[in-house]
Amino acid sequence: MKDYRIENLAKILVNYSTNVKPGEWVLINANTLASPLVNEVVRCVLRAGGHPNIMWDDDDIQQTILQESSDAQLEWVSPVETMLFEKTDVLISLRAAKNTRSLTGIDPQKQRRRQTARRDLMKTYMQRSADGSLRWTLTNFPCHAYAQDADMSLSDYEDFVYAATFADQPDPIQAWINIRDKQQRLVDWINGKKQVIVRGPNSDLSLSIDGRRFINCSGDKNMPDGEIFTGPVEESVNGWVRFTYPAIHGGREVEGVELTFKDGKVVKATARKNENYLLTLLDSDPGARYLGEFAIGTNYGIKRFTKSILYDEKIGGSIHMAVGAGYPETGSKNQSSIHWDFICDMQDNSEILVDGELFYKNGEFVI
Repeated sequence: MKDYRIENLAKILVNYSTNVKPGEWVLINANTLASPLVNEVVRCVLRAGGHPNIMWDDDDIQQTILQESSDAQLEWVSPVETMLFEKTDVLISLRAAKNTRSLTGIDPQKQRRRQTARRDLMKTYMQRSADGSLRWTLTNFPCHAYAQDADMSLSDYEDFVYAATFADQPDPIQAWINIRDKQQRLVDWINGKKQVIVRGPNSDLSLSIDGRRFINCSGDKNMPDGEIFTGPVEESVNGWVRFTYPAIHGGREVEGVELTFKDGKVVKATARKNENYLLTLLDSDPGARYLGEFAIGTNYGIKRFTKSILYDEKIGGSIHMAVGAGYPETGSKNQSSIHWDFICDMQDNSEILVDGELFYKNGEFVI
């Protein structure tokens, strides 16, 4: 018997997150393990009048490409992929994995070289997202590897995922509309302000948001969602922050990351585990050492760390920051081949002040 929650999740992605319209070209970028969800997404796209185009991904193939490619092959970007990023109307990414650590043994210099070569794709993707010519969303399909990372059985992890996305509810789209309306009050209050100060046992940081815009994230991009974010003024960030959760990237777990900023740039970076990998990615290009995103998680239904940034960055009572590319719709001008999120808990003796007024304290909004 089909799981109705998979059908509901597909309806959310197609009818709410991307709002597919008749005649639109919809690229579905999916791991082969996510095929049950892919089938339902295709069904929903067709019913909406769209034209689905599937691009399959696979852990083993990515590993082989990185292992076997010469420098010239790593730097080659497929003209087909370039066309897809430039021309499709909607991008729906459905992620799954057989082994989330499949790239751990890959030389990080190879990963950096391939990622740097794809910088123009990242730029196109972010610019089209900002101007509205590309609507996109992404989600994770429950699978054994993600469940193991989260220290759950597969059935428990499925319950977690479908609860976090509201796919288990009678009217999941209305549930996301309610979240959107609730968060809009916060966005309306903070937009137009100029300075943010973050203080606590894990941070002493100041940044400017003058002329920048906070975005209400309520399921129209990530699924699940639950955050408000902006792109800070690039040269304004000063101070330090210690991230309390491991950062997962490229098959590696980087723990105990601490960054020190001066005039916007990361001038010191340390980690207890995989520090060399951290430093390699920060040296990807000039923009990699500047913040592209500052965000506050608002999803208080996500109560545990699962080692998946899609869920973890939304944890209510946390903030996250991304080094690298910023989203142009926020006003960010930072460009980079990377966008790497790091999460910090704010529930203990921590606060955020905006233009000198208390905005957030010990994991809760106070305005």
